[in-house]
Amino acid sequence: MAGVMKLACLFLACMIVAGPITANAALSCGAVNSNLGPCIGYVLQGGVIPPACCTGVRNLNNMARTTPDRQQACNCIQNVARGLGAGLNAGRVAGIPKACGVNIPYKISTSTNCKTVR
Repeated sequence: MAGVMKLACLFLACMIVAGPITANAALSCGAVNSNLGPCIGYVLQGGVIPPACCTGVRNLNNMARTTPDRQQACNCIQNVARGLGAGLNAGRVAGIPKACGVNIPYKISTSTNCKTVR
């Protein structure tokens, strides 16, 4: 139970800190994080991807239509991924869009250069 509370606190802290990263993007880190929040348990512990995770991935993909929004989403995802640290399974993260039937125009990875995302 303590681990879940720590994870929730980390998630909320990332939402607060990463919110104002890019002024040009209409998409906020809060929106990114709230849509992808249901995926956190899966990327840390595995199992079955929750339907709410796929719904969030689809919603986020529909929201991020412009280059600034895609770059913002990329930055927000990377900030949360860095915050989750060693417990993050990069392979699971990268596989979520395909598993959810969503085509993301860039690789989901902490090594992705978000400035090159179009």
